[in-house]
Amino acid sequence: MNRSAIPTVAILLCTYNGQRYLSEQLDSVATQTYPHWRMWVSDDGSQDDTPSILTEYRSKWFDGRLSIVQGPRQGFVANFLSLSCREEIQAEYYAFCDQDDVWEADKLQRALDCLQAVPADIPALYGSRTRLVDANNGELGLSAPFTRSPGFAHALTQNIACGNTMVFNHAAIALLRDAGSKVAVVAHDWWLYLLVSGAGGQVFYDAYPGVRYRQHNSNLVGMKTHWLARLVRLRTIREVWRGTFRAGNERQMQALQVMRAKLSPANRVILDRFMLARNRWLLPRLLGFWQSGIYREPLGSHLGLIAAAILKKI
Repeated sequence: MNRSAIPTVAILLCTYNGQRYLSEQLDSVATQTYPHWRMWVSDDGSQDDTPSILTEYRSKWFDGRLSIVQGPRQGFVANFLSLSCREEIQAEYYAFCDQDDVWEADKLQRALDCLQAVPADIPALYGSRTRLVDANNGELGLSAPFTRSPGFAHALTQNIACGNTMVFNHAAIALLRDAGSKVAVVAHDWWLYLLVSGAGGQVFYDAYPGVRYRQHNSNLVGMKTHWLARLVRLRTIREVWRGTFRAGNERQMQALQVMRAKLSPANRVILDRFMLARNRWLLPRLLGFWQSGIYREPLGSHLGLIAAAILKKI
């Protein structure tokens, strides 16, 4: 896709029974300092007032500003992938959007300031830190920062940013569409990071928190502050011990093999080393992981990765 003089952002919002916070999120999108956007919403069969809220905003925003489609009703990952793969959605840039967050007014502008420096034919992805807030939008703290440069070796075991912060170009969404909406991956945002970094694209991590990431009873992923952090660490340990982390990696390795032709030669080598090491006995396994360059952040998470490697849980 050729880049227009005034590029448009297609905001991809997925909803499911989101009536409590949805209006606040939509209002925060409406106040973006970058005004050239359209929103596409995929509702996954909401039984509350979510559909009526969406209809209300579609009528009060100018014609064509908001479009509503029906999701596949197979969970949030399938919903985001299904929406992303709709060919009728065409823009220079795209942004994932969750139903219960609040965007800072300059979120889109900061992302485009990074992405517009990248040629249109190179996949590019922007993600940022988040400001964690409670159910009433009261501040809890900030998500853990990343300090190392993003890359494929990192993406193999960890996602650099929550999907609610991600903005990306058309070359990046083309990778998602090539892979298809039925791919069995752990998360849509992690999958995008794998594809963009694997294809040799550019990944930007912004330490500025452009999203107020709401934490509530039905949302545990991403909590990284005070007692919530301890809860997430315990849950992660359980997932590793039960084999959930390894099973998820297995699914994503299979998906990456289908997309192998899109990976850069250097990243194919990294992938091959990683896949071979996963199934070897202890010493060759650890050596293979070291040669592949995989890592996690922060240090405690990386030490956990080493422990998982020793236990053959990656």
